[in-house]
Amino acid sequence: MSWYLEVLKKYAVFSGRARRKEYWMFVLFNMIIALVLAFIDGAAGLAGETGIGPLYSLYCLAVLIPAIAVGVRRLHDTNHSGWWFFILLVPFIGAIVLLVFFVQDSQAGDNKYGPNPKTSAA
Repeated sequence: MSWYLEVLKKYAVFSGRARRKEYWMFVLFNMIIALVLAFIDGAAGLAGETGIGPLYSLYCLAVLIPAIAVGVRRLHDTNHSGWWFFILLVPFIGAIVLLVFFVQDSQAGDNKYGPNPKTSAA
């Protein structure tokens, strides 16, 4: 949970690097919270015809910027520009390319985006 909160503390920080653990723990907790809120929306009868309710929608809007920011920082950690994040606009292929980048290990040592978070956070 601390990794999730750490991403929220860096709400709109697009500079620096985010290690794999920070990114994937954020994704995991983000999915759990979103599923719980969607279930609450459905159980309370708040979900409309689309099946999307207000709690889920507000949560998704609230974490949109931190999710993009941690994705950009994760790309920086693998020594890729944050502009690669726009490849997500290409259906299917973009998601696969980014997934490959997101599962890569950190670049050893410092890079142009900052020090290696594995060695500086230890």
